[in-house]
Amino acid sequence: MIDLHQNGARWTVTLDRADKANALNVAMLTRLDEIFASAQQDRDLRLLVVTGAGNRVFCAGADLTQTKGDAPITTHPIWESVSARLANLPCLTIAALNGTLAGGGFGLALACDLRVAVPNASFFYPVLANGFLPQPSDVKRLIALIGPSKTKLILLAGQKLGANEALKIGLIDRIAEPDELPQMIDDLSRAAMNSGDAVLTSIKRMTRSEFSQQMLQDCQDAVYRVDLDALVRLRQSS
Repeated sequence: MIDLHQNGARWTVTLDRADKANALNVAMLTRLDEIFASAQQDRDLRLLVVTGAGNRVFCAGADLTQTKGDAPITTHPIWESVSARLANLPCLTIAALNGTLAGGGFGLALACDLRVAVPNASFFYPVLANGFLPQPSDVKRLIALIGPSKTKLILLAGQKLGANEALKIGLIDRIAEPDELPQMIDDLSRAAMNSGDAVLTSIKRMTRSEFSQQMLQDCQDAVYRVDLDALVRLRQSS
């Protein structure tokens, strides 16, 4: 249900459950957690793309058939682990949104550096109507990306946004036709694919809203002094 294609410095992770709108179950989330943990250790990796199978839905969110039992999927800690690992990868990450994005699927898209969507994609997070809480990191990343007001528009007003509105408010970065999506990703990732490990990792860490003086020093040491210890600290920082 999770397809991993590794092509040198580029990995593509595909949610491959199109018959269920690529809804995420615990097994799929566990596999994603494993893949992102492995990606963290690959010093040759420059780009990781997350996409969905099919041409209508990127991810419908959580598989709500798994809401009962001792560890219901809606409160399972695996969500936060997966999104944290993805957000912390030292390479460029792009969400290739091949269709609609809903609910828990937001975690994957928001944890990526960039989001590219097809024109017919729509975006909604209907937790209020369904009686669930959003994942805490999703709320923080939404606010950082589009601000408190637009976050409330999605989470409290339950509004569904089209691709054009999502682009306008900064929820996504580009819109591309399905057959143009691969070229768009190639264009956006060209600099990263041709970069060195130290400079890519350092700039990735510097794009955080806040970073310590020690992290800045490690960035400078990794790039300008070729300090491998500093680079290791940057790659492992969270």
